[in-house]
Amino acid sequence: MSVFSIHSATFPSSHAALSLAAQAGEVIHDHAEIARRLAALGVRFERWQAAAPLPVNADAQTVLAAYREPLAALKAEYGFQSVDVIRVQAGHPDQETLRQKFLAEHTHNDFEVRFFVEGRGLFYLHVGETVFALLCEQGDLVSVPANTSHWFDMGETPDFTCIRLFTREDGWAAEFSGDPLPASFPSLEGYAAAVSALRR
Repeated sequence: MSVFSIHSATFPSSHAALSLAAQAGEVIHDHAEIARRLAALGVRFERWQAAAPLPVNADAQTVLAAYREPLAALKAEYGFQSVDVIRVQAGHPDQETLRQKFLAEHTHNDFEVRFFVEGRGLFYLHVGETVFALLCEQGDLVSVPANTSHWFDMGETPDFTCIRLFTREDGWAAEFSGDPLPASFPSLEGYAAAVSALRR
C-alpha cells in the first residue's frame, strides 16, 4: 500500500516522528488523498493497470508494450524524448552504486517521471523546511517537478522494475546538492517497518 507522510526538515524523521505525524493525521494511506496533497506540490500521482498480465522478469519491450496507451498519452502531453525500463534486484552487480547515487539529494532540470511496474521504492521530496515521504508500490506513477530537491531509496535488498520517462534525449541527469539531510531519514526498510507498526 502506498504511504505519504510529512516531516520537518529540521526535525529528522524516526519511528517516533512517524507516530507523532500519525496522531496529527499526517501519515496518509488513501490514494486519492495522497494524489490531492501531492498535486499541491506540482507532483502527479496516479495508478496504472497493465493492458495484459506481465510474465515474471518481462523484458523491456514487453513492459513498454503493456503500457503503450498511457505512455503514448504522457508523451503527447509532455513531449518526452526518451523512455527506458530499469530493473534492480538483489544481487545486481551495481546495486550498491546505484543505491548510493539515488540516495544523495539531487535535482533535475527537467521533471522526473517513474512508474512502478513491480516492487516498491521510497521517495523523499525536500521543499523548503519540509520533507515529504512517499512510499510507492507496484502500479504507482509519480512525477517530481524540475529543480525539486529529492532522493530515492530502493532498499538494502532491491526488487523493483520502473519505467522512466525523460524530456531530455540523454535520459537521467542530476545535480547533487551535497546536503547530508538524507542520512537523517529512515531507509526504505526502516520507513516501512515504522508504518507497519502504526497500523497495528
